[in-house]
Amino acid sequence: MNYAAKKWIILLGTFSILTGCGGQRPEANLMAEQPPVILDTNTLLVSAATQDIVPDAPASEDQTEEPVDTSFDFTLCFAGDINLDENWGTTQYLSTQPNGIYDCISEELVRCMQEADIMCLNNEFSYSLRGKPLNGKAYTFRADPDRVEVLHQLGVDAVTLANNHVYDYGREAMLDTFTVLEDAGIPYFGAGDTLQRAMEPLYLEADGKTIALVAASRAEKYKMTPQATDTDPGILRCYDTELFLQVIQEAKAHADFCIAFVHWGTEYSYELEQVQLDTGKAYLDAGADVVIGAHSHCLQGMEYYDGKPIIYSLGNYWFNGKTLDTMLLQLHFSGDDDGTQLSVQVIPAVQSGYRTTYAAALDEQRRIYDFLESISVNVEISDEGIVTPVGAIADEEGANR
Repeated sequence: MNYAAKKWIILLGTFSILTGCGGQRPEANLMAEQPPVILDTNTLLVSAATQDIVPDAPASEDQTEEPVDTSFDFTLCFAGDINLDENWGTTQYLSTQPNGIYDCISEELVRCMQEADIMCLNNEFSYSLRGKPLNGKAYTFRADPDRVEVLHQLGVDAVTLANNHVYDYGREAMLDTFTVLEDAGIPYFGAGDTLQRAMEPLYLEADGKTIALVAASRAEKYKMTPQATDTDPGILRCYDTELFLQVIQEAKAHADFCIAFVHWGTEYSYELEQVQLDTGKAYLDAGADVVIGAHSHCLQGMEYYDGKPIIYSLGNYWFNGKTLDTMLLQLHFSGDDDGTQLSVQVIPAVQSGYRTTYAAALDEQRRIYDFLESISVNVEISDEGIVTPVGAIADEEGANR
């Protein structure tokens, strides 16, 4: 479904198996926090003659109520870093292509993005014509505000701004970024014009369920991207995890599912930092249902903890000209009032020469799955890209014999 067909309404408050990527996406609606309407099932009637209060007559046997359908089924899709900086190779390549972004990211991947119920990625730059590059920063990224149309074309529904490049051109450019995204109808999270705003979860709805998205960053050796304050814009940091843990707890209290997006790790390293291993579990303990990472510019491993997944890094999605394995991550939630099932699926791809291409060949898919398994803690990936804890696939096959 293209952007114009979506009817999303967003509340910012105090937060798989998708075979073939071809499901019809339900609409997302405003999740406004309102007091519940309580209906008394023992309705009372007042007699006009006596004013006596008498109970309503019981329903006849042929007026039995239909059972309420509590089932749900929806897919969330996540991508890693993209870069639309005007002086960067990705955008320069994009500007020469007759079909724009559709010549940069392959059709199969774009279809998965567009058909997800909620599509989210890491927006690793500012949208502005103002500001100056931060002194002493090696790489600074800023896109023309018109480039926001690329997000519409890809079917993006939300972006995280909790990263180390959204403030590259300073306060004015960051404020412009908020305005550009708001005017484009694309909600963001993990940053804001005040700390309170940067800490607010983003609440979205899919198939009757509330999903909270929260984000924070701890990605800089030299901390040049500021944390927001009561008066100044910035991001939410998680070098000290106290505030982010509070955000996750708050989000989970007001949502059915909470996804924590974290900017962390060592660039171009497949090895996990100990702080990722430790704090990722802490975020799950605080109430997150899934933890997703970015920043390393390459894929990192995965882990299941207490039955819930940590995807340590999605890597580059469409960020530079390097040849790197990448992926879309799909989270497929289904169930009813009796329980929830979460399936995690990798859609394998390769970034190379300013293009990101779906890995269509089965042997290439298996190569990427095997590589991911080799750098992960305790997961295995099926030939269909389904991620499970080690042993889960064998247990299921044994149960089906």
